[in-house]
Amino acid sequence: MSTPMRTVTLPSGEQIAALGQGTWGWAERPHRRDSEIEALRTGIDLGMNLVDTAEMYGNGAAEELLGQALRGRRDEAFLVDKVLPSNASKRDTIEACERSLRRLETDRIDLYLLHWRGGTPLAETVNAFQQLQQDGKIRHWGVSNFDHEEMSDLFDVPGGTAAATNQILYNLTRRGPEYDLLPWCSDNRLPVMAYSPIEQARMLEHTALREVAERHDASPAQVGLAWVLRRDGVCAIPRASTLEHVRDNRAALDLELTAADHETLDTAFPAPSTPQPLEIL
Repeated sequence: MSTPMRTVTLPSGEQIAALGQGTWGWAERPHRRDSEIEALRTGIDLGMNLVDTAEMYGNGAAEELLGQALRGRRDEAFLVDKVLPSNASKRDTIEACERSLRRLETDRIDLYLLHWRGGTPLAETVNAFQQLQQDGKIRHWGVSNFDHEEMSDLFDVPGGTAAATNQILYNLTRRGPEYDLLPWCSDNRLPVMAYSPIEQARMLEHTALREVAERHDASPAQVGLAWVLRRDGVCAIPRASTLEHVRDNRAALDLELTAADHETLDTAFPAPSTPQPLEIL
């Protein structure tokens, strides 16, 4: 890998890897357990130390597997976790975080996110995050799957402007956030974390992706990742469960898309011309 790991700067000034690793779907197939652990550790070796999980993934099983994978290497990872909106009250958020910490075998989460907005007042959840920070159980907090209006609501809450990121579904086939959400986040210096940056591999057979990939002797997945990572302030957390997949993802940082490439992709996957509801997977 010739290209150094690029970084994205959090509002605190701390820098995190622009390309990380997701764990959605982990721990669901026992025969893949060892390969998932090996893939995660290899990704860290390659600089992809931004690692994302959630209490929802496998009802905590992904957290447990991640805890096993990070044994002896916890300090090398920037660990992101998410709390369900059903646990978003102050007491339940704190208790959910403590359960996650036990499953992860760690004493702190680097970035703790509200998985999506639910019925609990945002002010109460923010207060819980603040308490967890004071107790040293989380370092930063943020949100996930918040649209433009919801981000504005969050910033109107006391302490809401301390959010460190908004994790959203963003890729070539899901460009809706470009109309208003990404500009809003950019204006407010809020980094965006893109999940499913290659649409869980569903878009990789598209002719345009393959055409661009052939120009660069690259894979369609690398093209999709390079496209997401073209934007300042955006990081991506693709999932990989094999060493080959991890190395393929990391090589996306070596790929520089040309103006002709962007024209091909924009024609096949047009940018939004009107506001679009935020999509969620």
